[in-house]
Parts: sequence; C-alpha cells; structure tokens
Amino acid sequence: MEVNKYIDSTNLNAFATKSDIKKLCEDAIKYKFASVCVNPYYVGLAKKYLGDNPVDITCVVGFPLGMNKSMTKEYEAIAAIEDGANEIDMVINIGALKDKNYEYVQKEIESIRDAIDGKILKVIIETCYLNEDEIIKATEICNNTFVNFIKTSTGFGTRGASISDLETINKYKSEILEIKASGGIKTFDDVANFIEAGATRIGTSHAEEIMNVEEK
Repeated sequence: MEVNKYIDSTNLNAFATKSDIKKLCEDAIKYKFASVCVNPYYVGLAKKYLGDNPVDITCVVGFPLGMNKSMTKEYEAIAAIEDGANEIDMVINIGALKDKNYEYVQKEIESIRDAIDGKILKVIIETCYLNEDEIIKATEICNNTFVNFIKTSTGFGTRGASISDLETINKYKSEILEIKASGGIKTFDDVANFIEAGATRIGTSHAEEIMNVEEK
C-alpha cells in the first residue's frame, strides 16, 4: 500500500522552528507525501523549501478552536493562498453548530470556499466535541457546500479520529465528499485502518516514522 500518497505530513506545534519546517519539507520531498500541513506563519517558508517539488502546502485556518469571526477566517485563507498554500483546512464554528445555527456554519464555509478560488478546502468538524447527530449534520452541511473534504479533527481536541467517526460520515456523505482522518494517527496500522474505513487523506505528525515502518 502506497500510504505516502494519502499523507498530509503535519507540524502545527506552537514551538515549531524554521529547522523543523525545513525537516518537514525535506521528508515530504523524500517520501512524496500529498502535502505538508503548517500554520499560516510558515506557509511562505514551506513554499521556499519545497521549491518546484509536487508536494502541496496545506494551511490551517481558524485553528484550532474555530471561534474566529468568519471575516477573520476568510482573510486568513486568502493570505495563505497568496503565500503559496494549495489547500486550506478550516475549523468550523463548533459552538454555532451545537446551537443549531446551521445557516451560519454553512455560510461561513461557503465564504471561505469562494474566497480561495477553487483551491482544495477541507472542513474540520472536531468530532470529539460532537454527538452522532451533530456529526451527521456537519456532514450534510459539507455535502451542501460541495467542499472537497470533511476532516475529523484538529489533533488539539480531547481525542483524534476514530473508525466510528468515519462509519458515521460514510453513511451520510455524498459521493464526491472525501474524508481526511486526523488526530492521534501514529502508526502504519493506524493509517491502513483509516484508509480501509474510507479515508482518502491522512493527517499525521508521525509521517516519517510511519514510512520507516512501511519500508522495513
């Protein structure tokens, strides 16, 4: 299994340094990962280190709580694209979803989708804070907005992705909506299990270790 093609190799640490991002990009080039996933501050640096290599740059928006105003998230997304990002991973307003303010959640996603002009948009719903009905509703909103991916987790919540999360999402998602599993994915077996469960992208900060296991 060529798991490298599924991986968004991630470093979203508050203490990440330039040398950490350089290493992230060098590993992504070596293993041909789908993308590197970084905070907005490091998008331009990742662009520099990746050069002409066909590794995408994912930037997080409204991260990790999702409670920014919509206009702030929209500006963040536009700035990230201008700095060289190809993909945006945005966190929904979880409180608004739990308040059943579905119109607000949908309009916010649509505003960012439209602002990034056709670039890939992944919508982080942070499943650890949602019950099953809320996961279903978030999935339906992602269907309605025609985004590229629904993403399980930031990795900063009370837990990461679970197979049961994917089972719920798979049951209610459209044919075109893809799933990014992230949060707590540390081993090759984890990756294989989530791919088998329907994920087409994997977010992990353990990408190099996972690839070393696969190569043995």
